Amino acid sequence: MFDWIQNFADWLIYSVFGIDAASHLGKAIDFFVYDTIKILLLLFVIVFIMGIVNSYLPIDRLRNFLAKNKLFGLEYLFASLFGAITPFCSCSSVPLFIGFVRGGIPLGVTFAFLITSPLVNEVALAMFFGMFGLKATLIYAGSGILLGTFGGWLLGKMKLEPLLTDWVKNMLAKSQKIAEEYEEEKTTLTQRLPEITRSAWEIVRGVLLYVVIGIAIGATMHGYVPEQFFADYLGTGAWWTVPLAVILAVPMYANAAGIIPVIQVFVAKGVPIGTAIAFMMATVGLSIPEATLLKKVMTIKLIAIFFTVVTVFIIISGYLFNLIL
Repeated sequence: MFDWIQNFADWLIYSVFGIDAASHLGKAIDFFVYDTIKILLLLFVIVFIMGIVNSYLPIDRLRNFLAKNKLFGLEYLFASLFGAITPFCSCSSVPLFIGFVRGGIPLGVTFAFLITSPLVNEVALAMFFGMFGLKATLIYAGSGILLGTFGGWLLGKMKLEPLLTDWVKNMLAKSQKIAEEYEEEKTTLTQRLPEITRSAWEIVRGVLLYVVIGIAIGATMHGYVPEQFFADYLGTGAWWTVPLAVILAVPMYANAAGIIPVIQVFVAKGVPIGTAIAFMMATVGLSIPEATLLKKVMTIKLIAIFFTVVTVFIIISGYLFNLIL
């Protein structure tokens, strides 16, 4: 599917610029050009398609539906699925999380969204598909949605509402009734397309820097890092490598667009895919900036509980990926 991009990159780097194909520099720049073009094209197409979906599923409609219907636990799955179609990193998800809490949606349901949103979205899936193929993408998407669903359910069962901050409690005490049922827009799809296109470009432009930086890091490792560098630390296959990958990733911060190219190189250098994905999930789903933003709505104890639960689930997912893939 992407052979034409690889052919173009090879022609540009090795023929036009005359860089030696066997050199570290040539391999790194060729990797950078190929992945940048491929990923940006995929991003725009997938974000555009999801923009059409999102235009028919506004947030207010989801809020009202969850607030007015007893779904016997399916609300966690629906919130997780909604998180999967929103192109947010962990920090970008927090304002919407706050809006859910203020809107009266159960805390566990909001956690389901918060967990899944940075892990699974059209940005991550487009890039993941381009790098690892359909099977790995489907397993990754399914595990991310299940992680959000069961993580949100477990956190909801723990009755953590008392651990919300006073700011949230005051907001809930003064909150108005749930907004009236969403009134569908009268515009046609054709009339919406220009705005959807502009929105898709804005999203792609917003993650462009992350994409370039991530691919540049990946290209550098691809061209210059010795073959066994990562294998020596995370590629042994020992039971402790998955928890180690998660622990090392938590202090870091990146969105899916920035970290997935790095993960591709991890795998190429011998790190098991499950270990690499656990590292990626922890990087995009757990971060110090996210914890800082969450302090507005959560006490330190609640943040610690949230991070602990998600960390355990990510480690389990890493082991399962290593078994399946």
